[in-house]
Amino acid sequence: QVQLVESGGGVVQSGGSLRLSCAASGLIVDDYSIGWWRHAPGKEREGMLAIIMRDGRTNYLDSVKGRFTISRDNSKNTVYLQMNDLRIEDTAVYYCTAGSGVAPKESYEFGYWGQGTHVAVSP
Repeated sequence: QVQLVESGGGVVQSGGSLRLSCAASGLIVDDYSIGWWRHAPGKEREGMLAIIMRDGRTNYLDSVKGRFTISRDNSKNTVYLQMNDLRIEDTAVYYCTAGSGVAPKESYEFGYWGQGTHVAVSP
């Protein structure tokens, strides 16, 4: 059974850093594109925050470029999202997703979703 389990969320002051983890089971992260998404109450979902594709290419939403870094540790079958210079507007539940497409972009292209981990950035 495929499972994606996010962890690493918490409360951090603005300007601080967190590293989120997405531990996968039932699939090999090297065989999938892994994307990070987020959602906050009262806000519409924005686009995909970050993705590491099957071939290792990465893309980022403009608002997080230069602050967030997605990476993969194949030995641990885990994908990470390093978040630096966090801002209040980064407060959200963060979701890890896996898609089998070559370069998925939309949420429906990701067949597997984790349960989410909450990130709260305080002033």
